[in-house]
Order: sequence, then structure tokens, then C-alpha cells
Amino acid sequence: MNRFAARLWLLIFPSLFTSTVWGQASSPHVENTATRAAAGTPHIAGAGQQLFGAIPLSTRSVEARRLLEQAVDNYENAIYRGSAVLARRAAEADPQSALAYAMLSFASRRIMPDAAALAKAKSLLPAATPDEQLLVRWMTSIQDRDLLPAISSMNDLLQRYPRDKHILYMTAEWLYLQEDDDRARFMMEAALQIDPNFPAVLNRLGYVYISGSGTPDPAKAITSLKRYAEVEPASPNPQDSLGEVSRMASDDSASLEHYTAALKIDPKYLPSQEGLGGTRMLMGDFTNARKEYDRAIQLAENPFDELDAKYTQALIYFWEGRPAEGRKALSTLAAEAASKKEPNAQFEILLGAAMLAADSRDELTRLNALSAFLEKPLTGMSEADRDINRATVLRERARIASANGRVDNASEAVSQLKDLATVSRDQVVVNAYESARGFLLFQQRDLSGATDALAADPHSPLVVLQLALAQEKAGNYVIAKETRNRLKYQRAPTVEWFLVTHPGTGASH
Repeated sequence: MNRFAARLWLLIFPSLFTSTVWGQASSPHVENTATRAAAGTPHIAGAGQQLFGAIPLSTRSVEARRLLEQAVDNYENAIYRGSAVLARRAAEADPQSALAYAMLSFASRRIMPDAAALAKAKSLLPAATPDEQLLVRWMTSIQDRDLLPAISSMNDLLQRYPRDKHILYMTAEWLYLQEDDDRARFMMEAALQIDPNFPAVLNRLGYVYISGSGTPDPAKAITSLKRYAEVEPASPNPQDSLGEVSRMASDDSASLEHYTAALKIDPKYLPSQEGLGGTRMLMGDFTNARKEYDRAIQLAENPFDELDAKYTQALIYFWEGRPAEGRKALSTLAAEAASKKEPNAQFEILLGAAMLAADSRDELTRLNALSAFLEKPLTGMSEADRDINRATVLRERARIASANGRVDNASEAVSQLKDLATVSRDQVVVNAYESARGFLLFQQRDLSGATDALAADPHSPLVVLQLALAQEKAGNYVIAKETRNRLKYQRAPTVEWFLVTHPGTGASH
């Protein structure tokens, strides 16, 4: 782990990574809620309801508890909009439920932040049960970027409910989003010991096995996702995940087959419709890729989804070798995003346009403008996302400036990123800072320092490519080969993958 992050992450769940936590566990089995409660799950006398038969809740409404459980289930299965809808209904069933509002804000952060729900959850916190308070505090502290209370609350929850698969999964998912793949995998596999048919874990492990920080294992990834499809045959998401992971493994025929299967289950399942477009684009089937994205645009139910589909469709121009038309399309689309006041799509489009600029001067100018756009809070963009977006822009600035010999510019970007990482303490931001240092150190011919720093950011194709180049330049050919093997499984219809696979394009070349 990089030196900058180690101080914070030593605080996270230390007891979970010792043999004593799982040493008491019997052979894998699924516990029903009655058995789990009888086996010593903490309980508060007089509590109205228990979440999944375990965590005591302040609400006495059976309907609110039922809706909350459904909201958690939707969240675990990546149905974030549905989760938010169910959590809102739970809040309507019991307007005094802190957890209902916390769950609403927690799910909404994955689609469109709900500041009102977040504030309401905090205001209702004193009326919640002690264990409910821990869960609410964890959910709200994450959104406030207040990591120490978040870590403390989750530590306490994990100590009190060490065999609660939902607590384990939500913790693991957060670690996964923080790019702490090893801990996330450990906790997901622990949850799978408790319930071998836990759909959320089977799904997420499919991605961890192929794109985590370890050696990619596409066969294991596909096996996990096929088991997920067996457990959830009526859901389109398992087939969608199989479509995406098959594409990452360069099995495009299987990718198309699984995306099509998902749409047979749910003809309006947008991720799979976009997935068909992305796979066909990578195959070079540009005419049909455009048609698939046209269908996706028609399925979109909100401005971000519509703009996101239009954005990826615009990238087809670059894959076709028509960059001038692509830049014109992105410029038009950026104006549309601004008119619709959709900051997340606006950022995505402007960053893509910058990275695909014709020369380094133009890209750096665009990146500086994008930093100014992100300087202050934006309605509709969470503060956590704004921090990550700012870090992404600064990392790209360090990459381009370093590649073009602009050491002062790169050094300034790295310095700004260090300040941002110190304030936010978000692991994704920290990793971006480390890799930005790596680009600069490579330009300064410090290959040892460059490889150490670049290795901290394994989810950016451009960073992984630079890491392989640094390792090769240092004569570490065996390790470089392993790095390039990891890189090939990051295949996706994205700007970064385009630049990796088209080395003659982009300002850095």
C-alpha cells in the first residue's frame, strides 16, 4: 500500500483480518433470522422491528421495515434508483425513521445526491436505537467525507454483527469503491461463507476476480457470475454482468449473447442496451454500435442517462478515425449538458473532450477550465464525486505535462493533488495523487519511485500502461509482463482504453 494512505487505512476493521474473527465460524451455511437472533445477536428490549431479524430499529412500522429490507436488497444488487424509491416509501411509512432517510441518501448518492434526505437522517439520529445509530452514522459520514466516524461506526457494527452478510457486503462494497480490492475480496468471500448463494457478493466478486489488484482470473470471474445468474434467473443484471466481464475478457460473441439475454428478461434494461453498443464499438462494428446507442437514448429516463449514452456514441467517431467530427460532437453535447444543468454528465463530456484534444496545449487549457468548473460545490454532484473528479483532472494534467516536458506544470498539479488528498482522505483521491507523482517521477528518470507510485492506482488503464513502461525501462520484464496482462482485462468503451489502444492519438503522444 502506498505510504500516504497507510496511516488512515490501518484504522479500518483491524480485527476482521485476524484469524479469531472467522475461527469461530462453523462450516458455511445460511442462517435464518430466527436462529441468528437466538444465537446471540444484540437485541434491545422494546425495539419495534429488526432489520433482517438482526439490527434493532426504532420504527414500529412493519411496512417501513419491510420496505427498508427491500431497499437494501435493491442496493446490494446495483438497482440504485429502485433502492432510493423503496427507501423513500419507507420514510413515508415512518417519517421518524432515521435509517429510512439514511438509506434514501445512501442509495441516491449513486445516482443523484439527496441533500435533504441526508440532513433529515442526521436530525433523526438521536431517536434511533444504538445499533441503528451506528449504521446511520456510517452511511451519513461516508457522504460527508468524514471517514474517521465512518470507520469507527462500521468497526463497531462488524464487532457486534460479525456474521451479518448485509453488513459485511456493504462494508466490502465501500472498500471496493475505495479501490481497496484485497480487503474487499476478503470480506466478500467471508460473506459468501455465510451464504454461498448471496447474489450481491457473487456479482461483485465477478468483477474483483478479473479487474482487482491481483492476478486476473477470468475463468473464476465467469464462474461466479454464472452462479449469480442461477441464483437470480429472473433478473437482467446477472446477464448484464456476464456481458461486461466477457467483453473485458475479449469474448465479444459471449458479451453480445449475454447482453441480449438480459434484454429478453427486461427489454428496457438500459445498461445492457448500452453494453451492446459498447461491445459493437470495440468490435469495429460502428454502424450497428450507433443503432444500439440510439435505442439506449430512447430508453433513458433521466438527463444523465441520456447524455451518457450520447457521449459514448460520440466516441465512435474517434474509433472510426474521424477525430474532428468527434470533437465537434463532444462540443455540442457539452453545451446540451450545461443547458440541462447536469454537472456529472457535463464533467464526463468535458474531460473526454480534453483527453482527446489535438495537442497538449489545448488539452492543458481545457483541463484548467475543468478544474475551475469543479472549484466550488455543484448542485447535483456529491462532494465525494467532486473530489474524485478534481483528482482525475489533476492526474491527467500531471500525465500530459510530464509527457510533454512541462515539469513545472506537472509539479504544480501534483502539489495541488497532495493538498486535496490530505483534506479528503478518500482512497481514490490518494491513489490519483500517487500515480500523478509516478508520471512526474518517470519524466525525471526516477524509475524506482515511479513504479512504486504508479502501482498505487491499478484501475486506470493509462496509469497501468505507464507502470508497464517504467518496469520495462528498469529492466523488470517479468513483472512488466504481468502488468500488461492486468491491463488487457481493463478493456472497455472508454476514452482511456481508446488512448491505450491508439497510441498515435491524443495530446500525450
